[in-house]
Amino acid sequence: MTMTRAKITSARELPAGSSLALATLAGCLWFLSAPPFRFAGGAWIAMLPLMFVLDQTLSFQRAVWFSSWTGLVGNMGGFYWLFQTIRRFAHLPWPIALLLFLAICLYQGLTFTLFGAAVHFARHRRTIPMALLAPLAMVTAEWIEPMVFPDSLAITQAWHPLVIQIADITGPLGVCALLLLINGALYDLIVSTRRAVVPAVISAMILIASLLYGAIRIRQVDAISNAAAKLRVGIVQPNFAHTEKGSQNPQPASERLAILQEQSRELEAAGAQLIVWSETSYPFALQRRKGVVAVDPSPAIMRGFHTPVIIGANISDTAAQKHFNSALLVDRGGNIAGVYDKVRLMNFGERIPAGEILPWLTDLLPRDYARFTPGSTATPLPFRNDDGTVLRLGTFICFEDILPDFLRLVGANHPQLLVNLTNDSWFGDTSEPWEHLALSVFAAVEQRTAMARSVNSGVSAFIDANGRVLQKTYAVDPSLHSQPASHMLATLPLIEGGHTFYERGGHLFGGLCSLCLLLLLAIPPCVKHLRHIATLRGLDVECS
Repeated sequence: MTMTRAKITSARELPAGSSLALATLAGCLWFLSAPPFRFAGGAWIAMLPLMFVLDQTLSFQRAVWFSSWTGLVGNMGGFYWLFQTIRRFAHLPWPIALLLFLAICLYQGLTFTLFGAAVHFARHRRTIPMALLAPLAMVTAEWIEPMVFPDSLAITQAWHPLVIQIADITGPLGVCALLLLINGALYDLIVSTRRAVVPAVISAMILIASLLYGAIRIRQVDAISNAAAKLRVGIVQPNFAHTEKGSQNPQPASERLAILQEQSRELEAAGAQLIVWSETSYPFALQRRKGVVAVDPSPAIMRGFHTPVIIGANISDTAAQKHFNSALLVDRGGNIAGVYDKVRLMNFGERIPAGEILPWLTDLLPRDYARFTPGSTATPLPFRNDDGTVLRLGTFICFEDILPDFLRLVGANHPQLLVNLTNDSWFGDTSEPWEHLALSVFAAVEQRTAMARSVNSGVSAFIDANGRVLQKTYAVDPSLHSQPASHMLATLPLIEGGHTFYERGGHLFGGLCSLCLLLLLAIPPCVKHLRHIATLRGLDVECS
C-alpha cells in the first residue's frame, strides 16, 4: 500500500511552475530513453516525476493537463523529424506545419493523458499501490489509442534482449507493463516506505521472474536456431533519393535498375540464396491485367544474376483504376512467383482516413499522395529453396512490421522467415529509421522467427528470433548527401514461426489489463453507493 487518500488530498499542492517542470522532466526522460539515445535505464524511472505531480495535484483538470504536457514533450522529442518531413513534402508554410506537428504530437501523447486521468481519479479516491495502478493504466492507454505513428514505451528496451523476451507472451504491452511496474514500486518506496514494502517485493519478484524467463528463452531459441536449416539472405540498400515532390529521383530508371542488379550480382557471388530489395525500389511501372502482373516496359529484372529476389514496386491495375504498393518474388527464371500487396496503408501518406467514404478528401491532395488501394490478404510469398522445399516468407511493407495485430495475421501462416521492405528516405538521417528498427525487433520475438529488413536509405538489418540485431547498416538522407548503394549478407535460421503464446492469445493481455483497471475504478464507487443506500434504509427503519 502507498500513502492513503487522506495524505494525498491533505498534502500541499505543488506550485504550477514546479508541476510543469516535473511534467517536462518526465517527457524528456521518456524520449531520451528511446533510440537513438543510449539511456534505456532512464525508462525505469521516467514516470516518477509525473506520478509525484499527479498525487500532489488536487484538481483533476490540472492533472490531465500536466499529463498531456508530458505526452506532448515526449512525442516532440521522439518525433521531431516529423516537422521537417511535413515542411519538405507537404509544402506547407512553417506556421501551419508547426501547428500540424504539435497536433499530431498531442494526439500521440494521449496515452499519457489517459494514464494521468486514470491514476489521478483512482489515487484521490482510494488507496491503490502505484505499482499496481500504473502498469494497468498505461497498458490500457496504449491498448485503446489508435496512433497515427505506431509507438510504445517498450521501444526504450529494444536493445536489451533479456528484457523483451516476454513479448512472446504479452507482446510489447508486457514490456510496457514491466517498466511501469518498477516505476510504480520505486515511487511507492519513496513516498511511503513502510507501506510500500509488500508491493515492492512483489514487483521485484515479477521483474526477476521476467528476466529469468528471458534468459531461459534466449538459450532455448538459440538451440533451436543452431539446429535449424539455414538460408543465406542478401539485402540491397540502394540509397535512392526522393525529390521535393515526393517522386523518385530523376536519375534515369535504367541507371537505378543497373545499381540494384550490380549489388545483386555481388551478393550472388558471395553465396546469397535469396536477395531482398527495398520498398518501391524497382524503378519501372508494373501493370496488373486480369490478376496477372507483367513488366511494362520490359527490361529484365534479373540481369547478370539468377538468385531469386524480392523486389518492391508499385503496381497499377488500369482497368480497375487501382494502385498497389507491392512486394514481388521473382524466381531463378525471372518469373513472378508471388505477389504481396500492402494491406495496412499509411494514413495521409498512402491513404486518407475516411477517403473511401468521402472521396473529395483525397481529391484535395496532390496526385502523388494517398492514391493506393489496400491488399486483401497477408498470404506469405512462396519461396522454393535449393533442396526443393517451399518456404513461407512472411512479408511486410513499411510499418506493417510494427503492428502487433497485423503480425498475428502473418504469424497465423507460420512463416519460416520474416521479410520487411521499407522506404524511410522520407525522414532522412534522423532518429526515425532507428526508431522503426527498434520497434521491429519485437516482431521477431513475438513470432520467434528471424527477420530480414531491406530499407532504401537505412537502417537495413538482420534480426534473429530473440530480437537481437545481428547486422545493420546506417541511415542517410540521399536527397542531401549522395551515398553509394551497399549490401550485406547473413545466414539466417529457418524456424517456423507463429507458435508462440502471443500468437494464440497473448493479444488478450491488453484487454485483461483494461478490465482490471475498470474494476479498480468502478468497484469502490459502487460499494460506497450501496453502503449509502443501506444507511438510508436503516434510517428509514428507525424512523418508522
